[in-house]
This record gives sequence, structure tokens and C-alpha cells, in this order.
Amino acid sequence: MWRFVGLCCALLLAVLSGGGRVSARADEEPYQAVEPQPRGWPLTDAERDFVLRPEHLRRPGSEQKRHLPALWPVIPSAGHWGGTSWLDTHGKLAQHVASRPGPVDFLLVGDSITQQWGSPLDGRPMNAGWTAQFGEASVVNLGIGGDKTQNLLWRLDHGGVEGLLPRCIVLMIGNNNMFFAPETGVEPVAKGIRACVDTLRRQFPRVPVVVVKILPAHAPGNAFYENIRKTNAALDPLRLDQAASVRVLDLTSEMIQPDGRLKADLYTPDNIHLSAAGYALYAARLRPVVDELLNATPR
Repeated sequence: MWRFVGLCCALLLAVLSGGGRVSARADEEPYQAVEPQPRGWPLTDAERDFVLRPEHLRRPGSEQKRHLPALWPVIPSAGHWGGTSWLDTHGKLAQHVASRPGPVDFLLVGDSITQQWGSPLDGRPMNAGWTAQFGEASVVNLGIGGDKTQNLLWRLDHGGVEGLLPRCIVLMIGNNNMFFAPETGVEPVAKGIRACVDTLRRQFPRVPVVVVKILPAHAPGNAFYENIRKTNAALDPLRLDQAASVRVLDLTSEMIQPDGRLKADLYTPDNIHLSAAGYALYAARLRPVVDELLNATPR
């Protein structure tokens, strides 16, 4: 246990320091992951070639033929959908950010649940749930469906937010890590979420951050559902909101019935994504947290 804690601390420090190599100890041996371009956008030819390899070929330890799944959620890694499609999607968002530098009221970061607030990726305006609470506030939405903590970490360091000056950041990530939780365990996913928070705070040290815990999905007894519950519990001892500028929002109790089943009206039929009613509830609960943070943060 203590060896694992020390490993994650060393990895996090290395990631935040921005070096091209991530050094840590695994099984009493030093581990180094080498990426040609750990930060910056556009990509060099070497980095582009590297990230266009399937993601499983770039996982920590893969270059040494070692299986280190507990490191996957905390080491930045570009996503991969086949060919250049994921990289093209990130590039579209990076171009969107570059086209509108400077102040913005909200920066939203996450996966498909964030994307579906309304996104430049699909040309949709912010949905009714959002506008009912936040009106015409300016928004940059950097949600990408399917992203995991490690993919978001990579995007943040490769042109994802460069030039932005947000007033408030809303982060929700980790749902897609659940597909791999049987291998990684849930504590590394919680630490991956913390790494995303720490990266955002490094990039925007004066900007308040709302961390929304992973929303319940599927049904009690389902491994996905139970691993979300365990991951959210693993976030608590990390004390993300110990920083005055960070708040943790847990919507779980309002998304489920007393027996633990999802409230069907808040979800789409896949029991993962939110319906219009789900977004309305999410926005309504987010609003007072945002107001509190912004009122406490000097402009």
C-alpha cells in the first residue's frame, strides 16, 4: 500500500513538473515513460507519429513489455479511435480555443456528459438546462465523448486551454475509466481525477474549480455502477476541496432512488447519459456552487 502511494506521488510530481520523462518506482525498479513532445501545440512530426499509435501500445510500461495498469489513469495519454479521428477532434477544439483567446465565463472540461451541454464539435448551442441557470454566459466546452482522465491530462498540456482566461472551471471526468477499472483499480482513477484538478490549478492558479463526482450509471450490482461508487468514495480522502478555490459537487443522492436505482427520467435509455431533466437538475445544483465560488474570488 505505502509503495503504491509513494509511486503515485512521484508520478504526480513528475507530471506536474512538465519534464519529458515521468520517473517513478514500480516493483522496486525505476520506470520511465518517454513521449517526444510532453507539451505544446501544434505537434511535432515525432509526437504525431507517437500518438497515432493505438492507445494500448502507449500505456505506461508497454515499451518495456510490462503491465502497469495502476499507472494508466495518471499518465497523460492521447486518445485513439482509429486513424486520426480522435486527434482531429482534439485539433478542432484546440482551433476553437485559439480562435477566441482571452476572458470566458466558463471552461467546461470532461467527456461526453460535458460535451452534451452544447459543443462546437457538433454545432449545438448550450442546452436548455444550462441556459436556464447561466443565461448568455460565455462558455468554452472541451468535452470529448469517450475521454478518460489520461486523455484529458494530455489535452490540457497540448493546446487544449492555451490563451484562455476563464472565470470558473467545471470538471467532470472518470466515467470512461470505469471500463478499465477491473485492471486499474478505482484508487488510481481517483488519483487521475486529482491530477486533472492539479493540472488545471497549475494552469489557472487563481480560477475556481468545481469538481463534479462521476454520476451514477447502470444499476446497483452492475460492476460499472459499483466502481463509480467506489471511485467517488476514493476521492473523499484526497480532499480536493481543501483548497479554498475548489468545490466538490456530488449529485449521486439526487440521481438515484432510495433503493439505489437510477431515476429514469434523469437519464437517456443507455443509463449513462443525461436527459433534458437530468441536465436541468445538474445545472440547478451547479449554480449555487458556482455563485459561492465566484463571490469568494476577487476579480
